[in-house]
Parts: sequence; C-alpha cells; structure tokens
Amino acid sequence: MAITYKMTCPLAQRDGLEARVVTSAVFLAVGTGLILHVRRALLRELRQIRKVAGAAQSVLLRPLPPRIDGLSIAAAQLSADHGANIGGDLYEVIATEHGVRVVMGDVRGHGLGAIATVAAVLGSFREAVHDEPELACVLRRLERALARHLRERARAEHPSAGPESDSPVAEEFVTVLLLEIRRDGEVYALNCGHPAPYRLGTGRVEPLTGAEPLPPLGPFPLPAELAVGRCGRLLPGEALFLHTDGVEDARDPHGRFFPLPATLAEAVRTQTVSPQAVLRAVFTRLLRHTGGRPADDVAVLILRNDRSRVQTQQGCTVARQIG
Repeated sequence: MAITYKMTCPLAQRDGLEARVVTSAVFLAVGTGLILHVRRALLRELRQIRKVAGAAQSVLLRPLPPRIDGLSIAAAQLSADHGANIGGDLYEVIATEHGVRVVMGDVRGHGLGAIATVAAVLGSFREAVHDEPELACVLRRLERALARHLRERARAEHPSAGPESDSPVAEEFVTVLLLEIRRDGEVYALNCGHPAPYRLGTGRVEPLTGAEPLPPLGPFPLPAELAVGRCGRLLPGEALFLHTDGVEDARDPHGRFFPLPATLAEAVRTQTVSPQAVLRAVFTRLLRHTGGRPADDVAVLILRNDRSRVQTQQGCTVARQIG
C-alpha cells in the first residue's frame, strides 16, 4: 500500500511540506497496521502454545483426586519460572495392591531440563509401584530410569563433551521421598536427600522419623542393601505433610526463612486437620512471606487417614473397623 501510494499518487510526487506530511501519515498508518497485525498473530500463537503446554503439563503432573483408597488428599505446586505451570518438583499418589504409594521429589534446578527429568522419574514410578512388591525395588527402578535419562540427555545436549562424567548433565540429581501407607495405617519410607515430612494431628506437629537418609539419586549409586524405614502408624484423622525444600528455604526481603513448623502448628492448633485448610494456610503465608514469588519451585502434598470414618446420608460421622 505504501509503495503503491508513492508510485501512483500525484501528491506523493510533490516536494512541498504538505505533501511530506501526508506521505509521512500514510507510512505511519501502514506501519501501525502492520505492527498491530503481527502483534495479533503473535498473541494467537502464544495463546495456542500456552494451551498446548498446559495440556502437556497437566498430563505430566496430573491433578490428584480428593480421595484415594480412604486417604483425603490436597496438593499444589508453584513454579519459580514465570509463565510455567510446573517446574522441577514432582509428586504422585497411587493406590496399589501393596498399599498407597507416594513419591515426592525435587529435581536440581528448574526449567525445561528439569521438566524432562520430572517426566522420566514420574513415568518410571507410575509403572514400578504396580510391578514391584518391595518399596526398595521401586527406588532402584527410579534410579535406573534417571541414569538412562541423564545419559540420553548428555548425548543430545553435549555430543562433543567426551566422557559422561565431564558433561554438565552428569551433575544433575533428584531428591526423592518414597512412602508406602498400608491398609492398617503403617507407614514405610525411603528418603534420598529429601526434606522429612511432618505428621499432623489436632494441636500436634512432629517430624516423621524412621527412614535413614540416603544420598540423592544421580551422583552416587544406591547401596547394595536398602533398609526401608518403619515410621509408625498413621492413625485415623492424622495427616502427613510432604514438601520440597522450596518451602522451608523461602526467604523474605530481610533474608529470614519461612517458618514452616510454626505455620503448620497454627493451622492445626484448634481444629481437626483439614488437608485443604492446611494447604491454603501454608501457601497464603508463603506467598506473603516471599512477596508473591518464591525464588525456587514449591510443592506441597497432604494426605489424611480417613479410613475409619464413613459419612452417613444425614452427614453424621460414624466409625467402623476396616480389616
């Protein structure tokens, strides 16, 4: 349009001030229209990309149902990358014939590389929990899957890096917490460098003990013998609070760490433990503490034992024994 105007319009052939003003206005209008058209096209493409990415991420870190095999569940995560739905944190809860099995993990770093590692670990966990009768065997499956993924990633990202130990990918690691909650409420755990969970009761917050810590997956091989820690029984009404280190390591503008135990104690001080209420309390105070944007990925998972409670049609709670 601008070229046609310049070549054919008599006014455009003149050298006077009026002609120059009109010509400048024509070129400005054409340029503005072109910029607006490109902007609309880019916005449509960006919306489509976000839609596809959101669908892929929801499959990778799929939303958990509110109840699984008698356990009430609440979970949420927050990525440190602006515009991303997920980061380097992972969690999953699956009911199996061996009990409800849970994984909570944290991949070193965040971004696309961390998301690929999350996919490898979660994919292996979702298969292994059904195939392996022992929790230790599940952990070994995760270790093999992670090692395979890191080898393939090193070859793809650094084909000329030489030995695998010289590749930057060789320094990647994942902290992992595996739990198995059996039908009688007994809890068993394997912990590879992950923050210890908390046991919550009305007016009570205490660390879950019993699992000897192991190194994170990746840098060092697992020991030949894996001792699964027995953590006691999760009684009806009690809950487990699992989290990644982005929660306790979050700092305010003055450099003070987030007071997680005090926040949990306040959330369960005078009322029955509610997974959703605890989740809201932690995230509300965490976002306020960090000014709305934590510096690291954050993930929280809460499981409450409701197996001895059955709701009647009138909404009253009665108890029953599950064998």
